[in-house]
Amino acid sequence: MRYLITGGCGFIGSHLAEQLLAAGHHVLVLDDLSTGRYANIEHLVAEPRFEMLVGNVIETQLTQEAVRDSDAIFHLASAVGVRLIMEKPVQTIETIFQGTDTVLRQASRYRKPVLLTSTSEVYGKSQSIPFREDGDRLEGPTQMHRWAYACAKALDEFLALAHWKETRLPVVIARLFNTVGPRQTGQYGMVIPNFVSRALAGEPLVVHGDGAQTRCFAHVDDIVQGLILLLETPAARGEVVNLGASEEISILELAQRTKALANSNSEIRLAPYEEVFGDGFEDMRRRVPCIEKAGKLLGWAPRRDLDAILSDVIAETRRTAPPKP
Repeated sequence: MRYLITGGCGFIGSHLAEQLLAAGHHVLVLDDLSTGRYANIEHLVAEPRFEMLVGNVIETQLTQEAVRDSDAIFHLASAVGVRLIMEKPVQTIETIFQGTDTVLRQASRYRKPVLLTSTSEVYGKSQSIPFREDGDRLEGPTQMHRWAYACAKALDEFLALAHWKETRLPVVIARLFNTVGPRQTGQYGMVIPNFVSRALAGEPLVVHGDGAQTRCFAHVDDIVQGLILLLETPAARGEVVNLGASEEISILELAQRTKALANSNSEIRLAPYEEVFGDGFEDMRRRVPCIEKAGKLLGWAPRRDLDAILSDVIAETRRTAPPKP
């Protein structure tokens, strides 16, 4: 098979490219390198079954040619991270919706299967824990820029499912919960790489708000396996499926566990949200997925626990850290 991965130079996309190549497939990556990094896929460039195009998915002709020359598409290109969403809200909305619209139009033209990566953010402030794919969503007011990302990704889902309903374009939607692991950068506010890099450097671990907000973290390798299964499973077409872990932890407890595993003496410091993100930010107190559907449909469940994830990130951060003067 020849797979197209939009956003393939990103954290998840680069791991996906690795697994597909290891399975003997051909991989074409399309990425504008705005948030993805060439370093993430540099080790794959010499592989004869790997190809990279530098460009944006909203470029119609480029995307048309990439879709035409592929057998199936993993659409991962999107805005990344809470910090980018808060700092560049226009870019966030345009990148997400225009990119998905372009990919789906070309996939429809050539009748190519598409996996769309969505996000747990679409559940918004719902109190129905754990989040189920058919559950109601509750988004905040439009004045709170945080919810622009959730709204744009929800519109992506509506558009993909509209293509499925009208023409039976083979689409499947993966709602990803917090995905972490080697190569993830803390540049856009990702909590675990930030905590790990600070812990290893002896710097304060900054916890936003009161630290009682909870998240569930899944290893990128587990998530990538789920993505591949979703695109390869005919029964998944036209479905929305949660992919994530169910081990819930508060961010304050996460900071403490990171310190312990990194053998760090860093202090833990609380910072108000407005100090970190400015006005227009609102957080979700709990984010816990129900992954029963993925289990029944794919036989999938995450295999790595939080300690394994943290250990992997700590090991890679130590290995790639620049030498001390």
